[in-house]
Amino acid sequence: MRLGVVIPRSGPSGIFGPSCAAGTQLAVDELNARDGILGEPVEVTTIDGGAAPDVVATAVAGLRRQGAVDAVVGWHNSAVRRALVAAAAPVVPYVYTATYEGGEADDAVFLTGETPDRHVIPAMRWMGEEHGVRRWAVVGSDYVWPRTTARHIAAAVREMPGTEIAATAFAPLGCRDVAPILDSIERADVDGVVVMLLGSDAVLFNRAFARRGLSDRCVRLGPLMDENMLLATGAAATRGVYSTAGFYESLVTAPCLDLGGRYARRFGTTAPPLTSPGESCFEGVQLLAELARRAGSLDVPSMNRAAADGFRYGSPRGDVVFDGRHLAQDVYVAVADALDFDVVARISAVA
Repeated sequence: MRLGVVIPRSGPSGIFGPSCAAGTQLAVDELNARDGILGEPVEVTTIDGGAAPDVVATAVAGLRRQGAVDAVVGWHNSAVRRALVAAAAPVVPYVYTATYEGGEADDAVFLTGETPDRHVIPAMRWMGEEHGVRRWAVVGSDYVWPRTTARHIAAAVREMPGTEIAATAFAPLGCRDVAPILDSIERADVDGVVVMLLGSDAVLFNRAFARRGLSDRCVRLGPLMDENMLLATGAAATRGVYSTAGFYESLVTAPCLDLGGRYARRFGTTAPPLTSPGESCFEGVQLLAELARRAGSLDVPSMNRAAADGFRYGSPRGDVVFDGRHLAQDVYVAVADALDFDVVARISAVA
């Protein structure tokens, strides 16, 4: 069973790569210790999802033509996902594990990530109710996920009395000069910033934000802020940082603690943090195996029929429901405590 795994090894998202690789490897090891997928051992080929979208798509298409890929699982940005849909999804099943903007309609794509209606928008409502954050800036990398999510946020805010978006700014991937963005935040006099910059771009922004003294004026909410980014940002620049996701390494639930124990036994104490992107890759491989088991094959129409009525299963994220080719899961808000996250609220729950 030949699995193409598309995870970032370079670019701004490269900071997530080690955790994604470890999460994938743990899932594959555990499957192969049983009966693999459909009775076949799983073999992994890794493709750098941090490369340009057309480069990634060309690499996957070449592997597919060679018969070297039976399915694709990946955590990477939405621009890469769009390119891969054309390259891989019409032929092989494709499990996309990253938080994304919603709306993916291709029948061959199965999605485990959080969408704006279930994480960033409920988190903004919670921030308003619990901390009085009403005047927001939205900052993001200049590609489809931040821009489309910003439109979802703007529409949702119109239904939140007393809440407004006072500034919106986008920066090219790999941008090194965030001073103009910080200037716009200062001029707008906001009390909260939604940060949708990728990986190392967000790290640079957070450091500059703290040096500017903006941590004293407003909080930051990151729908893609994980433990790796906290470590890279440094304790001096994480005050007032909030995150929202379906998984945290510090989440105190039985499924999370169990996965953490298995992860530590497999990789040891020097392993990369088991972050939300890393766990999502574990989740994606497990979902692929479950869909294949229910369908009896990797045939995409058969997998869609198997998923048509929805099904519930236990995952490291707790009790989840797969329905409409998307995963419904509990979602949390966490606040940074120096270099760790404290989970402070559950904002979306699986019924």
